[in-house]
Amino acid sequence: MRLPKFEYFEPKTLEAALSLLTEKGSDACVLAGGTDVLVKMRNGRLNPKAVIGLQGIEGLNNINFDPSKGLSIGSMARISDVVSHPDVLRRYPALSHAAGVMANDQVRNMGTIAGNLCNAAPSAENAPPLMAMGAHVTIVGPTGARHIPLDQFFRGPGLTKIEASEIMTSIFVPLPAPRSGASYKRISARCGVDIAAVCVGAMVACTEEVCSEVRIVLGAVAPVPMRASKAEGIIQGQKLTRDLVEKAAAQAAEESKPISDVRATADYRKKMVEVLTFRALEQAYERAMKL
Repeated sequence: MRLPKFEYFEPKTLEAALSLLTEKGSDACVLAGGTDVLVKMRNGRLNPKAVIGLQGIEGLNNINFDPSKGLSIGSMARISDVVSHPDVLRRYPALSHAAGVMANDQVRNMGTIAGNLCNAAPSAENAPPLMAMGAHVTIVGPTGARHIPLDQFFRGPGLTKIEASEIMTSIFVPLPAPRSGASYKRISARCGVDIAAVCVGAMVACTEEVCSEVRIVLGAVAPVPMRASKAEGIIQGQKLTRDLVEKAAAQAAEESKPISDVRATADYRKKMVEVLTFRALEQAYERAMKL
């Protein structure tokens, strides 16, 4: 199927992009890397009359690390740039890994982390590690900027808290706490080429031998990426042992709400949530102990 006819705009400033978005209203859509939007247009699931490309807006592709605050990823930063960025590799290895195992080289060279989040697929690769690390997103509209914790950003499959006249401009990931570690695990039918059938992000922070903070985020097993809060509660404030990790992993599987589809059955997904949660917690704890 061919792309539908549309007007294309490439504003040079964020203000101009917001003005166009307001002017064109519901007939407009925003284009970042295009790896999701163009596929939807070709398949007839999206039929905008105006496409507003963000490629010409200076600064939106920046990746900046502040040693006193954390990591900022511009909404036009390519996935491949996030994968190879030295500060991401050193301080946020779970994010680098998640971005590096999604899709293929062609998609990673065009797509953006922000676009992956805005597409709001339940299986979004980057959502679990970012949520586990406490990320929030900045959204700008005609009335100013809003900062939304990523675990409050998704409303359902394909639905986010971005209003029609707003644009995501950046993702912020806080500075990792001392003696903390994060991990990302996934499984799919065709390795990296396929969408994840199950994915898990985990973060563990330790005070002496006790886990002072833990986050477990499950992807592709609910309408939105979800926190496994009861599983987190099993570990919170406890000394991490293999038995405790096994209990938390089993609880995470119980909390998941998977469906059966072409990629996996619901029963298989539940089993894999348990396996991947165990592995993610184990690796996150190992990384925390090395710091």
